[in-house]
Amino acid sequence: MTKKPRIRYQRRPGTTGGKLPWNDWRNASTWRKVVQFTLLAINLYIGITFYYWVRYYETGGATLYLPRPGGIEGWLPIAGLMNLKYTLETGSFPVIHAASMFLLVSFIIISLLLKKAFCSWMCPIGTISEYTGKIGQKLFRYQNQIDLPKWLDIPLKGLKYLLLAFFLYIALSMPAQMIQYFMMSPYGIIIDVKMLDFFRYISGVTLVSVIVLVVISLFIRNAWCRYLCPYGALLGLFSLFSPVKIRRDVESCIDCGKCAKNCPSRIPVDKLIKVRTVECTGCMTCVESCPVSSTLNFSLQVPRKKRQVPLSGVIMLVLTLGMLFSAIGVAAYFGVWDSPVPDNYWFHIIPNARMIGH
Repeated sequence: MTKKPRIRYQRRPGTTGGKLPWNDWRNASTWRKVVQFTLLAINLYIGITFYYWVRYYETGGATLYLPRPGGIEGWLPIAGLMNLKYTLETGSFPVIHAASMFLLVSFIIISLLLKKAFCSWMCPIGTISEYTGKIGQKLFRYQNQIDLPKWLDIPLKGLKYLLLAFFLYIALSMPAQMIQYFMMSPYGIIIDVKMLDFFRYISGVTLVSVIVLVVISLFIRNAWCRYLCPYGALLGLFSLFSPVKIRRDVESCIDCGKCAKNCPSRIPVDKLIKVRTVECTGCMTCVESCPVSSTLNFSLQVPRKKRQVPLSGVIMLVLTLGMLFSAIGVAAYFGVWDSPVPDNYWFHIIPNARMIGH
């Protein structure tokens, strides 16, 4: 068996050796952190603001009033699916929780274009899961997190698809007219408040489950995202159609295996020419791990020209945030970003939220 010729190569940023002159501009991990922590900060703001908004109506106007943040709709993916079906069937926007649909559509479009970039670049739960694992590495001083054997890993990955099938059945089994009735019912109007109450008055079983999941995430990288997240499962299916993929240049590859070793999704990147799997989140960790410049790229294949257009970290920042805020702008332009519910109705329904649906 002949050995590959020895290749002189230029090291990538973040590896030992010299730095490329465009190091800061193309440092994907830095730009990904910017997006991650920006979205995490926005979601914290949304959560705190929404809490004060609910408390204002619970106390009959005796506490601080903050306007309801439309971004809370991003936490209502089932409502988004139901409203998407309603819009496709009727050709008109829903009256209640239309913002959830626009946010869901933006995440789907991101997945269609940029693989599951929403999961690794934008999702606050994904960010918390990722950094929980990093905290575990520092606390317990291990180099690599636990990798489950394939006979266990593969069936566990199927759990998120079972959960996805269950939620899709709930969201899509109803006809458009029934979806409208549900959304305009007292329960449908305050499903965001019900979600807040789920966390405010969390049950003992749910709390224990969350604690167990956090502990597991200290040792198994991205445990929630890998095995249980139905949202990620849905976006992964759409990502199969993405024209942008991780591509490996076989000629310049030195078979060091660093790309596969550092991949959060355990994809054998070093054995593939093109990464097509639904597990790829477009995080570009493998690209930065590669010591040989231009051997791995997160790139778009230009049809008929046989030319690849690599995407850098800053381009990913512009595209992901650009598509998200464009969807918000479109919803605001059509006047459906906020649900048209009068104040007097909120004063009546929010104090009784816990009794609705029981």
